[in-house]
Amino acid sequence: MAEATDLVLERVLDAPRALVWRAWANPDHLKSWWAPKPYETPECEMDLRPGGRFYTRMTGPDGFDFRGTGCFLEVVESEKVTWTSALGEDYRPNDLGPSGCGAFAFTAAVTFADAGDGRTLYRAVAMHASQADRDAHEKMGFHEGWGTCADQLGEVARGLAE
Repeated sequence: MAEATDLVLERVLDAPRALVWRAWANPDHLKSWWAPKPYETPECEMDLRPGGRFYTRMTGPDGFDFRGTGCFLEVVESEKVTWTSALGEDYRPNDLGPSGCGAFAFTAAVTFADAGDGRTLYRAVAMHASQADRDAHEKMGFHEGWGTCADQLGEVARGLAE
């Protein structure tokens, strides 16, 4: 980890790793937790393989409407998924746009580890090209937003056990 350019979020989720993975890796489940409520994710497409497309659309009550497209770089079932906004499907360069959520590229490495007692250690590292990009992402609410989403992921995963 590079402190100057990385942001890290860790949570221990009260659900087994297999269910947390299932909630992360299934587009229908991902739509339930990807955006911090009251924001929503009405669209999600994922081709969960290296080079595969990762697309989400997030909307909010304030008129927020963001479409994000990325590329999966690494997929290890129930252990790790790495994706980047810098690339689109088949590793093609992405047009990030001039401002807002897509203004800077980042790569996210998400890991899932057993935390004992049927719980999962969820760790997300957002890697940026510069400290300025990292700071911009942090000011957008990285810790609060990604933290809320991680908590929502845990809730969805717990619901899958029922």
